[in-house]
Amino acid sequence: MIGPTSSLTDIAFAVCTALERKGFHAVLTGGSAATYYAPEAYQSGDLDFVTTLKGTGGEAALAALGFTRKGDFYRHPRSHFLLEFPNGPLAVGDDLIKSWSTARRDDEVLYVLSPTDSCRDRLASFLFWNDFSGLEQALAVFHARSKEVDLNVIEDWCRRERHSQKFGLFASRIGAAK
Repeated sequence: MIGPTSSLTDIAFAVCTALERKGFHAVLTGGSAATYYAPEAYQSGDLDFVTTLKGTGGEAALAALGFTRKGDFYRHPRSHFLLEFPNGPLAVGDDLIKSWSTARRDDEVLYVLSPTDSCRDRLASFLFWNDFSGLEQALAVFHARSKEVDLNVIEDWCRRERHSQKFGLFASRIGAAK
């Protein structure tokens, strides 16, 4: 049951599970994935899911949880978190994302960007728009999940996106100066 004290993670599990039961594969992405990995460091105000497989009855599944559509968002009367379903495909920069992490909690499931891809996703706003809050979010995800983050993948991606210098700043901030 979603209520005023439900965390972003609680809502993410409930939404992903409800959609999964209707044949949808919705992957938590963006700032909400960063919040999932580093809730103490960053708190998103919405949950972004990219649907990678579409079933039927998704609107009904969200309604059963108490969400109603308001423009581009879904709102719940007992929660301040919004749901958004940006258009796919699931990607970070020019890289299509073909795999993600799966978390299970009792009988619930959550599909979420991997820690490496969550770092890349948050770094994208820094690389492309000089948004330093994106850098801080990427750092928070890295520090929360450093053993699961592949720095070589991030470095290679930054190079391909023509932002090796910005990767250097990220690397220096985590103590892995290149």
